[in-house]
Formats: sequence, C-alpha cells, structure tokens
Amino acid sequence: MKVLLPLLLLFFHFNSFAQNNQKNYQISGKIIATSTQEPIMGVNIRSENTSKGDVTDFDGKFSFSLPEGNYKLEISCLGFETKYLDINLNQSINLNIELKENTQELGEIVITQDVRQSKLEQAQMSVNSLQAKDLESIPVVLGEKDFLKSLILLPGVSNTGEGAGGFNVRGGAADQNLVLLDGATLYNDSHLFGFFSVLQPDAIQSLTLYKGGIPSKFGNRVSSILNIEQKEGNFKTLQTEGSLGLVSSKILINGPIKKDKTSFLIGGRSSYAHLFLKLADNPNSAYFYDINAQLTHIFNTRHQLSISSYFGRDVFNINNSFKNIFGNSVISLNLLSTWSDAFKGNLRTFFSDYVYDLNLDVIGFNYKNGITEFGLGYDLTHRLNENISLEYGLQSNYYRFNPGFLEASRPDAGFNTTDLVNKYAWQNAIYLSSKQKIGKKLTLEYGARLNTFHRLGQDQVALYANSNPLLFNEDFGIYEEAPIEAYQKQKRNEIVKSFFHLEPRFSASYRLSETKSVKVSYQRINQHLHLISNNDAPTPLDIWAPSGRYLKPQKSDQWAVGYVKLWDNYSLETELFYKQVKNRVDYIDGANLIINDQIERVILPGEARSYGWELLFKKTKGKWQGWVAYTLSKSEQRTPGRTPTETGVNNGKWYNTGWDKTHDLSLVANYNHNERWKFNASFVYQTGRPTTYPTGKYEYLGLLVPNYDTRNANRLPDFHHLDFSATLTPKKNRDRAFKSSWVFSIYNIYGRKNAANISFRENEDSGRNEAVQLSIFGIVPAIAYQFKF
Repeated sequence: MKVLLPLLLLFFHFNSFAQNNQKNYQISGKIIATSTQEPIMGVNIRSENTSKGDVTDFDGKFSFSLPEGNYKLEISCLGFETKYLDINLNQSINLNIELKENTQELGEIVITQDVRQSKLEQAQMSVNSLQAKDLESIPVVLGEKDFLKSLILLPGVSNTGEGAGGFNVRGGAADQNLVLLDGATLYNDSHLFGFFSVLQPDAIQSLTLYKGGIPSKFGNRVSSILNIEQKEGNFKTLQTEGSLGLVSSKILINGPIKKDKTSFLIGGRSSYAHLFLKLADNPNSAYFYDINAQLTHIFNTRHQLSISSYFGRDVFNINNSFKNIFGNSVISLNLLSTWSDAFKGNLRTFFSDYVYDLNLDVIGFNYKNGITEFGLGYDLTHRLNENISLEYGLQSNYYRFNPGFLEASRPDAGFNTTDLVNKYAWQNAIYLSSKQKIGKKLTLEYGARLNTFHRLGQDQVALYANSNPLLFNEDFGIYEEAPIEAYQKQKRNEIVKSFFHLEPRFSASYRLSETKSVKVSYQRINQHLHLISNNDAPTPLDIWAPSGRYLKPQKSDQWAVGYVKLWDNYSLETELFYKQVKNRVDYIDGANLIINDQIERVILPGEARSYGWELLFKKTKGKWQGWVAYTLSKSEQRTPGRTPTETGVNNGKWYNTGWDKTHDLSLVANYNHNERWKFNASFVYQTGRPTTYPTGKYEYLGLLVPNYDTRNANRLPDFHHLDFSATLTPKKNRDRAFKSSWVFSIYNIYGRKNAANISFRENEDSGRNEAVQLSIFGIVPAIAYQFKF
C-alpha cells in the first residue's frame, strides 16, 4: 500500500501534465434560480459546436474542459428559460449563472438526453437522492412533510412500524446508519418516537442515502450513510415561508445580511397539541420543538464560509410525576476553498451532543445519559483531467460517552446516587478515492479508507478472572455474569485498546447502449460504535458504547450488482445485494441493560447477514408521475457459543432480525390536475415484523411463567396503509408576492389497525389466555395552511 499510493499519484499527475500540454481549460461554475437564488440540479450545459458538456449536481455545480478557442454555451433546464453564453476560452474560468423560470415547457428530449446519459455513466450505485421539492409530493401522517417517511417509500429502506424511530437499510439495524447534517452527526433522527423527523423539510436543500457502494469519504456505519445538506440563505432578497397545522406549525426566514456577500437562514417548528389538553384540565403533555440556522459568507470567488446549527428537544410530561426531555444539539463549520480550477478543499469541524433526561417523581429519581462528539476534517477534490478525478482527505473524531447518571430526587427515594463511568474514544481516518472514465462505456470509482480507533482510559475498569466477564453454567445451560475481582483506574489520555482497519471500495458502470447500463460494487466498512438496545427499534433510553477490550468493531462486506434502463418518460433500476456483518452485538436471555456499568457481562458477539432484490420503476414526466418500489429480502442473525459446550443465543441457529421484512412494496402517485389542484397518494405494504410468542406456561412458586418459542420465530400481522393528500393553490398567487396553499391529507384512509405489538395475558373473567393487540393509528385526517412571501 505504501508503494502503490505514490505510484498512483505519479501516474495521475503525469496524465494531468499531459492534458495541460494540450491546452485544455476548465469551465466550471454554479447555476441558481433567479427568483429563489437556490441551486438548480439537472441543468444541461453544453458547447453548441462540440459534444462536450456537463449536468449540474445537487449544489447546482458543473465542471468540464475544452481546448482553447471560442465557444457558445447553451444552458437549459426544464421549467427555465434557455440561456446562451459566448466565451473566449484562453484560461480556466468559473461562472455564476442565473436562470429565469419559464412557465412554458421546453423540449424535453433535448434537455434530458445528457441527464439520462450522466445517470448511466456514473459508477455510483445503490443511492437514493431527494431534494426538498420531492418531499412535497408524498402524503404523511398529521399533514407534516417528512424526509424520513419519504426514504421509507424507496426500495431497500423500511422501519419497524408506526410510532418507531429510526430506519433500516438492506436488513441492517437502525444504529448501523450514519445521519450527517452538513457534515455533523445526528444521533436521534425522530420526534415523538417516529411520528416526525427531527428536520423540517423547508430547511433542507437535499439528502442522499448511500445504501451500497459507499464512497471512501464516508465510513463508521456498516449499513448506510444519510447525508443531509441545509439550504443557504437567499443572497438577494428576504424570504419567509411556513405553515400552520392542527398539530404543529413552522416558519423559515432567510435573506441577505449584506447583498451578494452574506446570507442567513433561520427556521423554527413546534407542536402544540398539548395545549388543548391543558384547556381540558389535563396535566399530561407531549410536544417537540426544533430550530435550524445557517450563516453563509462569501469572502471572494475562492473562499466561502458556512456555519450551520440545529437544536431540538422532545418533552413528555405525565401528571407531573413523569418528565422526559431528550434531543440533539449540533453546530458545524465548513470553509470551502477553490485553490485552482481543478483543486478544491473543504475544511470542516463540528460539535454534536445528544442528551436524555428522565425524571420519575413517583419513584423519586433523575436519570441522564448521552453522547458528545467533536469532529475535524479536511476534504480535497482534485480534477486531474476530463477522465480522472481524485477525492482524498483526513478526518478525526473525539467521543465522550455518558452511559448514565442516576440520583435520588427526594430523601425518601430509598437508593443511592449512581454515576456510571464515562467512556472516551478517539477515531482517525485517511481516504483516497478515484473516479475514472475508460473509453465511452466504462466508468470506475475505486479507493480505500484507513481507519484507526483508540479506546482511551477511564476512571474505573472492572477486572475479571481470566478476562472473562460472561460465564456459562453447563448444569443449567444458561449464561451468568462473572464476579468482579477488582477495579483498575486508567489515565484519561492513555490508549488502552487500538483497532486498525483498511477498507477497500469499488464501483463500476458499463454502458450497454444509450439507454442501458449494468453496475457492480463492493465495500468494506467497520463500525466502532454500538447502540446498546435489545429493542427492535431504537428508543431514547438506549445508550451508545465504544469498541474496546470486550466489544469488538462490527465489520461489514457488501456486494451488489445492478441494471439501469431509461425511456423518455420512465426509468427502471434494479439491484441484487448480499451483506454480511461480523461481531454484531447480541444479548443473553434476560439481559439487564439499564443502569448497567458492565455491559460486557450480558453481551455476546454474533454475526448477521442480509440479501435481497430491489426494484424501482418511475414515471418522471406528464401530469401523472410516481414510482413503484419493491424489495424482496432476508435479514437474519446468529450467535453461536464460544466453546462447543456453550449454547449461544437461540442454540446458535440463524434467526430473523427484528426488522426482517420479506416483502416491502410502496406505490406513490402524483397527479397535477391544473394550476390549482395537485393530488398525491401512497400505499405501503410490508410483511409483518418478527416477534416471539409464548408457546405455553408453567407455575413456579405460585407464579405463572411463560415459556417462549425460539427467538423471532413468529410474526405480527402484515403492515399496510393508504394515504392521500390534496393541495389547493389559489389563482391569485400568480399575481402577488404573497403565495399560499392549503394541504388536506388523510393518513390510513381505510382505517387499518396495524399491530405495533401483541401481548398475552389471562382474561380476568374467563381465566383463558388471550392476545391483545396494540395499534397506534387509525384514520388520521389533517389540514395545513402553507405560505411564502
């Protein structure tokens, strides 16, 4: 590896030198909408007298090269006026271009031809991307547009059901997804246990979900990377938008502080259903609030600084005897620098903090836990020539884990204060990635990431005989916690355990024709952070723990192959994937995870695997648009014993994970009836979530004890619902600055009672056993008033 990297760089620089001798110059820049000052994706830039050009990305940016000479550039995009620029190319140039909106549709085939070819040529696969405007076409619960609910309607993505936070990607657990907001980690992605996402869509510019073929730039989670970018404020004019709903309202204000130099964006959102309870003298409450903010300053054409932040909290209060507050605090700084036309950098640093605070006055205690992360990194993009570009950089993250602090809230509580020992870790990475086009048909993306993870010293460490924290009782066939022999104090800056990992990445695309391509990818990723939870869906009470002496990093390998076919109005994407994960944490039967300072005494290392087929068929033009997404998959786990005499978990046999969904079908339809009315509908069907039912019971010391089947051998009933929404935009919007609309929505239109849980009990009257189903939602109508000026 030490010899290979310099040789590769020397080769790339030689190609770059040869390219420069041909007097090719770079044409790059950014395209924004005149009215909103927001970047436009999918703009086609081409030279009229050559076949060369580019298509703008999510940030509205483009880049391509031409030989020295005079050219006329055509800039076109559906819904915008076509623009022409005459340039005399005798040096590399950077252009900032504005396009005016056009109500007349342009020639679709001419404009989208290069866009479709770009989709076919990209080696990147297993990626779903959404912009803020895409979220407006999907009806969701309580009338609130939601990026997380939108992702779940795409293939390979699901969750464990209604009222559950987090999401699952290709059979992976929710803690195996890394959620980034402008480069900073978000540890909690939902409000009110999954009813709302933590980010309001009006503040989001774009989001990209990497399910496979993850670039070397990203790491630290073995299932997916969700990269979210907030909007920049308008550099020209002040804008305000928001909505008023039955359950929550929001507002977003953005505009210039100094025109064309400095802009701001600030948005707030809050739910207020609890206020109606107070009017009825009900002391209970459940609500959330969050704030998004961003400040952007352009120093000159070469340097731009962005500072973004997020703050959100959930608050639950039941009869003044139970109070629960939790949420994220995030701030990030990004300094974008264009060192040359082919060389760009991004210096970024961030702070992320997640806290969980629980007060139970009935019992008389306060409980807190959380995790804090500091990050610093520098990313470089180097375009060597028209066919080869590099991305490389370094990253460093420092973690402080607070597993729990428990204190008595009153003198008669009857227990002592318990302060679990804080844990610390330091992680570093360097990465190199190359995108290379070979001929007209083959495109490659390949690279590697080198990770180092250091577990740092802590104030108190438990020691066990033979360094074995978990014993197996062969007489009873059960696992037991090993006794603690002594405690050891370590220095805070001492490295007590280190892990080094090399992670290769590879993706390739081969064009079969002008409208078809096949793709393949392979990735290896290591995850050093673990969410300690024996629930199928994450809860705020769960804690994060770092890898160390007893907790090994998860290691994932994933292979995927795909096929893309494009028509004028339709597109088809299908993929097969196989993923295996080593060192997946599993829990012994009866494991106690709450206020446990020695988690190593209740866990065992296991392995997981998932495989499946994904299909996405989309209609992208016309009054009727939408997609069909289907996933056929399997997700399972096993934990064998460490010795031949140990039983492991589930007798060492494979069992379904709690998020295994054999069939997952989503149908989304959008109909633009006219300028006033737009209609949206979505239907979701999923195989019921795995669970474990009791098969019998026995009496012990006067108590009835249930006897359970093998782990996750049963399933809840199948999950499905149909949602509908209609948007009314008044005609008077056309001629005034203040624009408004009404959104009417119905979640679960036919009232399906989907099972969130099924419990078993003995009927008090008949004495017979009975199953009781818990359902979260029935039919949920909602109305919201949206405005913008």
